[in-house]
Amino acid sequence: MIRINLLSQEKDKPRRRAATSSGSESGQKIVVACTLVLAVAVLSVAWWYWSLRKDATQLTDEIAAAEQETARLGTLIVQVQQFEARKGELQQRVSLIEQLRRGQSGPVHLLDEVSRGLPEMLWLTQLEQKGSDVTIEGRCTSNMSLSDFVDNLAKSGWFKKPVEIVDSQLEQVQGSSSDVIRFTIKAQFAPPGGG
Repeated sequence: MIRINLLSQEKDKPRRRAATSSGSESGQKIVVACTLVLAVAVLSVAWWYWSLRKDATQLTDEIAAAEQETARLGTLIVQVQQFEARKGELQQRVSLIEQLRRGQSGPVHLLDEVSRGLPEMLWLTQLEQKGSDVTIEGRCTSNMSLSDFVDNLAKSGWFKKPVEIVDSQLEQVQGSSSDVIRFTIKAQFAPPGGG
């Protein structure tokens, strides 16, 4: 006779079920844990990608702003260079005007002193100035007039001594019986005090 113990089988079955269900639960826990790890990894990569995109966009905006600023500063540099060139031109003009202003009194004084020193019966035909050297040509009726003219120039204080008679020649006046003396005088114009 065979005896079948149904109870013991029933006792074994729940144990198997319990073992099977506890194995299922731990498998489910592993799946859930792996899913969570995978979700965290995906979220981390997505956050990292979003952060990089945000940084790239910000850098692109900063580069565009820097390029605009560079272009603006480039035009300002060109304007500054033009202003500096213009300033240089104006400074040259101002210095030239100042130089002319300083030198303009020289010819006036030269003519003034020559005209003050002219005696009677003496006239000038040419007055030439090259730097400080002055050449005066003219005619007079007597040697005394020529001598007085040279003395007057030397005493004026506006000419360095000596005031020299370079040439004097007796010249016949056409249509008249009188003679005139043609002369050339050289002097060095030097304003008193070096000014």
